[in-house]
Amino acid sequence: MNNRTSYFYDPDVGNFHYGAGHPMKPHRLSLTHSLVLCTMELYKKMMVFKPYKASQHDMCRFHSEDYIDFLQKVSPNNMQGFTKSLNTFNVFFEFCSRYTGASLQGATQLNHKICDIAIKLGLEGLHHAKKFEASGFCYVNDIVISILELLKYHPRVSVHRHRHSPW
Repeated sequence: MNNRTSYFYDPDVGNFHYGAGHPMKPHRLSLTHSLVLCTMELYKKMMVFKPYKASQHDMCRFHSEDYIDFLQKVSPNNMQGFTKSLNTFNVFFEFCSRYTGASLQGATQLNHKICDIAIKLGLEGLHHAKKFEASGFCYVNDIVISILELLKYHPRVSVHRHRHSPW
C-alpha cells in the first residue's frame, strides 16, 4: 500500500444492532478496523477518513424516493407503526447512510485523483438491494451509486470484489 490509498471507516458504524439471530453484525467492523489498522499499523501507510453520511438525494440516484423516504422515517422506537412497510423494505436509514457515504466518497476521491485505491473494510458493497426494496440484508445498493459517480469521469467501470461478507 502507498500513501495514495484512502481508507474509509466510521467508528459509529459498529454500534448498530440488527437483533438476535440476524447475520449482519456491524460490531465486527470495529474489530476488523482495530486489527487491520491498529495492530498491523496500516494507518501509517494510508490516508484514513471518516466518511460523510450519504444524503437522501445521494441514495435516490438509484433507489426510489418512496423507499428511501421510508428508510429515513423508521427507527427502532417507531417501527411498530411501520409493520407493513418493514415487511417490504426492512431497514433503517442511519446505517445505510454511513456505508453508502463511504462508498460514494471513495468513488469521488478516485474521480478527483486524491487516491489510486479506496478501501472500505467489512461492508464491501451491499449490492443485492433493488431500486424499490431491500434484498436480504442489503438495503441501499452503494455499489450502483458509486458506479454512477465513477461514470461521471470514466467511460467504463470494472468492479472487483473479493467476497461478500455479512459484516
